[in-house]
Amino acid sequence: MQIKLIAIGKKMPDWIQTGINHYQKQLPASLNFELITLDAQKRKGKNIDQIKALEGNLLIKATQGSSLVIAFDEKGKQHNTKDIAKNMKNWQQNGDNVALLIGGADGLSTACKQHASQLWGLSNLTLPHSMARLFAVEQIYRAHSLLTNHPYHRE
Repeated sequence: MQIKLIAIGKKMPDWIQTGINHYQKQLPASLNFELITLDAQKRKGKNIDQIKALEGNLLIKATQGSSLVIAFDEKGKQHNTKDIAKNMKNWQQNGDNVALLIGGADGLSTACKQHASQLWGLSNLTLPHSMARLFAVEQIYRAHSLLTNHPYHRE
C-alpha cells in the first residue's frame, strides 16, 4: 500500500511545515506515505478556469500508478475519523495505492474531480490550502492510530 498526498503549492508557512513533518515522522513505513507538492500556476494572463485546468492536469498526471484517487473538495462527502480508519483498513487489505488530492487556491478542475473515484470534504469550514494539508496528514496519522489501538485517538 502507498498513500500519496498530492497538493498544489510549494510555499508553506514554517509552522504548517513543522506540523506536517511531525505527523509524517509518526507514520509507519508500511503506509509508504509521500507528500508531493506541485507548483501553483502563475495567474498573469490566465483566468481561473485556465489555472484550474492546468493545475488539474498536473494533479492527474501525479496520480499515475494509483489504484484509488480521492479528491478533497468543499462539496465532497464528510467523513469522521472512524470512517477514514475503515477506509484505510480496506486500502491495506486491498493493497491499494491511494492518491489524495488537494487543489490550488481556486479549487479543483472539473476534469480532476471526474478523474477521482471519490470526493471527500475535510471540513465544512473554509480552510487555507496549507491547513488542509496539515489536517489531511494528521487524520491519516489519527486513523492509523485508531487501527493500531494507539492512545493518540480518544473519543
